[in-house]
Amino acid sequence: MNASISLVLFDLDGVLCHYDRSARVEHLAASTHRSAEAVRHAIWGTGLESRADAGLIGDDDYLDELGRLLGSPVTLDAWLDARRAAMTLDAGVLRMAQDVSSHCRIAIFTNNCRLLALHMDRLCPEVAALFGDTIHTTAAFGATKPAPQAYLRCVEALGVSPGETFFIDDVESNVAGALRAGLQAYEFTDAAALALELKARDLRVT
Repeated sequence: MNASISLVLFDLDGVLCHYDRSARVEHLAASTHRSAEAVRHAIWGTGLESRADAGLIGDDDYLDELGRLLGSPVTLDAWLDARRAAMTLDAGVLRMAQDVSSHCRIAIFTNNCRLLALHMDRLCPEVAALFGDTIHTTAAFGATKPAPQAYLRCVEALGVSPGETFFIDDVESNVAGALRAGLQAYEFTDAAALALELKARDLRVT
């Protein structure tokens, strides 16, 4: 029924890792001595995070602008510590990804700035060890999910056709965007349901 799958493309936050935005905010608030509300507004209320995710601002400029908005410098270490505090590995999903990797290619495609891919070994060493240099952020492609061009640019860079790519994301609109781009796609809810879906697609998950 489906085309053969050459690549399984995983989202990061909400799939491979649980993501707690409030933990990120609290850590950054503590390091900058600003309120949680001020941090939330600086990151998301001003559009800064969206611009970084879309690759419209460089890494150093992103940190500089965040510091300017907060009135307190934000170092790379402080940013990484806050981001790491927000991420909890889903070991069950990671094991599935490792199993799948013995039968086809795997990669990550996530709405994030370049810093996340560059420093995954510090943010989540287990993910870095399995995926290596196949961790791709939307910032590298100049478009964010769910825009179809984001997926198309990613799979083109990976040398795989959209129809041979199976994309997994926990956000309905991102799954819809992948389908519009011609990928096969699945909306993640939990590890048990994903295991059944992968088995149904003959990806031989144990």
